[in-house]
Amino acid sequence: MNKLTHIDTDHNPAMVDVAAKSVSQRTATARSIVSLPPVVLEQLTASDMQTAKGSVFQVAMIAGIMAAKKTGELIPLCHPLGLDNCRVDISLNEDNDVVIDCTASITAKTGVEMEALVGASMAALTVYDMCKALSHDIVIKETKLMAKTGGKRDFKRA
Repeated sequence: MNKLTHIDTDHNPAMVDVAAKSVSQRTATARSIVSLPPVVLEQLTASDMQTAKGSVFQVAMIAGIMAAKKTGELIPLCHPLGLDNCRVDISLNEDNDVVIDCTASITAKTGVEMEALVGASMAALTVYDMCKALSHDIVIKETKLMAKTGGKRDFKRA
């Protein structure tokens, strides 16, 4: 039977003990989708809108990477990890939504799903922050794990 891993037998919060786990190569990719109203989309597609803060997508990429690196400080009970790599890719899909993919990797005893999820989430929030002067109708529609490898079991969203 599966159980919550961050709750001990007395129902108290607990960090997962990874001491007995094997070191392996682990990767995770998470995706956030941001829906933009036409007024924002028009300016973004004109050449990735330059704002007083810089290029929207470039700043969002940096924010995502920085956030992924700080996941252990942001999410209680997450292990602090020194990532081997983190990449944020941003594009527009066929519905003209902003698609943010964050992929994190490490060789360690624990996975990087939370790092990928935090990176994608922060990149999405950064897009919102940088575009909100044009409209507050921006919607962060979803953030989800797309794939992970390494550890007990791999996962890939269909």
